[in-house]
Amino acid sequence: MTRPYSNDLRERVVAAVSAGDSVRVVAVRVGGAVSTVVKWSQRYRRTGSVAPGKMGGHRRRVLEPHRDFIAERIKQTPQLTLHRLKDELATRGVKVSHNAVWQFLRREGLSFKKNSGRP
Repeated sequence: MTRPYSNDLRERVVAAVSAGDSVRVVAVRVGGAVSTVVKWSQRYRRTGSVAPGKMGGHRRRVLEPHRDFIAERIKQTPQLTLHRLKDELATRGVKVSHNAVWQFLRREGLSFKKNSGRP
């Protein structure tokens, strides 16, 4: 993953724009893109800081708090399908995709019926 530009460079760019230089001239001077100079200037005007925002990270697992419910439903109803489980989660206010349910079950080692048409 790439690193953000240094705060020193960001401060110099914003100072040059604030001093009256055009964003295009500043961009050419520092060897960056015009859009970058514009975004840094906007960030400075909006927040008063040129520090970069958070980069990367991990998404929290939406179904983790519902693990006990899911495991109990699979234990109670072994013929439960992914789509039906997804619908039951939706009634509890948890909107997830079919794939999210599948990945959660696979990661947790929980088994389920794969096809509602088979006995």
